[in-house]
Amino acid sequence: MGGRLFLPGAVAGIPYEVVMSYPYLRPDLLVVGGGIVGLAVAREAKLRWSRARVTVLEKEPEVGLHASGRNSGVLHAGFYYSADSLKARFCREGNRRWTEFCLERGLPILRCGKLVVAQGPEELAGLAELKRRGDRNGVVLEEVDEVQAREIDPAARTWERALFSPNTASVDPLEATRALAGECRALGVEIVLGARAWGREERKLLTSSGTFEPGFLINAAGLYADKLAQLYGFGRDFEILPFKGLYLYGTPPRLRPRVHIYPVPKLSRPWLGVHFTVTVRGEVKIGPTATPAFWRENYQGWQNFRLREALEILGTEALLFLRNDFQFREIAWEELRKYLRPVLVRQAAKLVRGTPMDSFRVWGRPGIRAQLVHREHREMVMDFVLEGDGSSLHILNAVSPAFTCAFPFAEYVVDRVEELWRSGAPARFLQGEG
Repeated sequence: MGGRLFLPGAVAGIPYEVVMSYPYLRPDLLVVGGGIVGLAVAREAKLRWSRARVTVLEKEPEVGLHASGRNSGVLHAGFYYSADSLKARFCREGNRRWTEFCLERGLPILRCGKLVVAQGPEELAGLAELKRRGDRNGVVLEEVDEVQAREIDPAARTWERALFSPNTASVDPLEATRALAGECRALGVEIVLGARAWGREERKLLTSSGTFEPGFLINAAGLYADKLAQLYGFGRDFEILPFKGLYLYGTPPRLRPRVHIYPVPKLSRPWLGVHFTVTVRGEVKIGPTATPAFWRENYQGWQNFRLREALEILGTEALLFLRNDFQFREIAWEELRKYLRPVLVRQAAKLVRGTPMDSFRVWGRPGIRAQLVHREHREMVMDFVLEGDGSSLHILNAVSPAFTCAFPFAEYVVDRVEELWRSGAPARFLQGEG
């Protein structure tokens, strides 16, 4: 559907063509954050309102340098999440849409599937719960016995039963992110690189690339989404904590896993445990860790170190450790131990038989998970969270499987923008014919 524009200039009688010749510093819609979510939102907005000026700000010199380009690359099927969650609502459809996107554009995709295996009789109830969730979410999920699991992947080890997800796949996350950025540009979205937001004056956003005055702003800033939201009066109850994820790559010469092999997860935690991932290039990796990081972009050494930020995050983590909120003390201890290669290898070895684990020796690029924490409730937030008004909308929590969910989630975000505009607050354009 197209869009009808209601711009101040148009109201004043200035011709539409003159109004649209304004520079990108005055877009109709400004998306802050050029990761997969921000790009998907910009694409959806441009598809829905073809005549609107849509601009994406990315603080780095290219897209995909943070979570979007550093994630596992797994397209999840959608059976981990409770049926009332937004994750469940978008994951199955997102998997289908990404598969189509990659196939239509010739992007690499490995449709290998996933086995979820049990390590003992105590985990069979967890398998049953995952099957129940998968059924409620409409996800194709097959119950298999030990023999059938070995037929799917001879490397897999399970206790009595396992679950097989045929639609779980792998893509190259950085290549997919760049392809989506290319599609945005082809649609007419302006992507401004090297634009770091640092302040706000009423409707104006102050950045290292100039002052932007959008008709509406969407915050998809990932690790800094809470900070940007707080400039606009939102996200006061929340704080983003960074967790570092590392994978260990190997080249096992025999019984090399050919599907993803995952354990039964602790559903009270937002991550899925140490597992085997087969990348789109056919590499095998184990992990990830989920270690509390000391600042938001704490990838390696002192890279991107900010003293004030580090003191703030360390203070929060110390308090969580002392109070042991959401079992933070146990989580921190468990995850820190995974930095020891033998510990990580030993955990992964429980999922397979006959796979030489001594080949797993090369650490991959670290990634940072932006995990939202509710300050008052003292808990990690497990689902997507949005807050906004008639001039801005803030995506405060978009953790895994946000990559998989990107396309349907973007539609949901733009729907929310329309609702906010209809509330009567000032805006430059509304959905309409034309």
